[in-house]
Amino acid sequence: MTPIRICLGEMPPECETLRQQVRAFLRDALKDLPVAQRAKSWQNNNREFSRLLGAQGWLGMTWPKKFGGHGRTALERYVVIEELLAAGAPVGYHWISERQSGPLLIRYAPDTLAPRLVPLIAKGELGFCAGLSEPDSGSDLASIRTRAKRVPGGWEITGRKVWTSRAHDCEYMIALVRTGEKVEDRHAGLSQFLIDIKTPGLEVLPIQSQLGTHTFNEVVLDGVFVPDECLIGTEGEGWSQVLNELKHERSGPERFLSSTQLYQKMIDVADPADSSQTEVLGRVFSKYLALRSMSQGIALMMAGGEDPAVPASLIKDQGALMEQSIPQLASDYFAEEGRSDPAFVEAIDYLTVAAPSFSIRGGTREILRGIIARGLGLR
Repeated sequence: MTPIRICLGEMPPECETLRQQVRAFLRDALKDLPVAQRAKSWQNNNREFSRLLGAQGWLGMTWPKKFGGHGRTALERYVVIEELLAAGAPVGYHWISERQSGPLLIRYAPDTLAPRLVPLIAKGELGFCAGLSEPDSGSDLASIRTRAKRVPGGWEITGRKVWTSRAHDCEYMIALVRTGEKVEDRHAGLSQFLIDIKTPGLEVLPIQSQLGTHTFNEVVLDGVFVPDECLIGTEGEGWSQVLNELKHERSGPERFLSSTQLYQKMIDVADPADSSQTEVLGRVFSKYLALRSMSQGIALMMAGGEDPAVPASLIKDQGALMEQSIPQLASDYFAEEGRSDPAFVEAIDYLTVAAPSFSIRGGTREILRGIIARGLGLR
């Protein structure tokens, strides 16, 4: 069996200095944000807040300065993300664009798309969505049927994307589509394109979640034209590009901090004399520490140019398990004390309904465990 390796490391002193700066900023910027909004974590959306972060230099932190970045370390960025999530900051508008779209464009379109678009992401002025999943495909991206065919001056794209987060509230979508014929290697013949959401032939249809909120969408593409420069990277290499993109999606602290507002309220309402409550809080805290160490280690590996796709899947899988356990633990052990605290009630009401989705977004548990098993040499 092949072991999964994660390089653990400590935060340098400059990271802790930065942490205090971020906390001071958030105390002021979020002082009027209720727990009901904070509990939505990185699903909450506020364009003005994204611009404030850009003005602070806390978006695109690790990117080269020529792309509007700040040349800072991956661990410094990690500290900022961790503090934003712990505080329940409304980071949804820039989340996908800063986390994965910007790095993708810098790597695969450094001379064409990146100079024009990436500096705007770093300012918090440009939102992206990821056009990956499709109806009848589930998490099996290799089975996608949306197709791009060559036409004079570019490509014409026809198909459908589903569960497309914030397509209704962003400017661009990066879509994975089929440009070649299906062959035995199902991952061949896939390519990525940048698509302006306002392009004629593109329609965004809302999907209401179990929470009664509108975050997801179905995107219908009916002969949507994109110019040649909007092909990202190399035609037919989209699968490897997407795998690189998903490393950014699956390993961050957002994969275990989504229920943190409720955990904090559990601490607030806990009875110090109740040993069962103390045990539950300690057990969850130990999981937080382990997941944080692993996630931070992956940030170190990526900063060193390593490919942590398998350990990133492990973080996402175990993080979702922990996040999903917190609403039930809150209900089982803290409900009596918490029912008199409106903030506790707001947090548990939201997260009890939201938590089932945590093991679906960013790759289902079954898909992730298949990746992990392959990495271990078990399949």
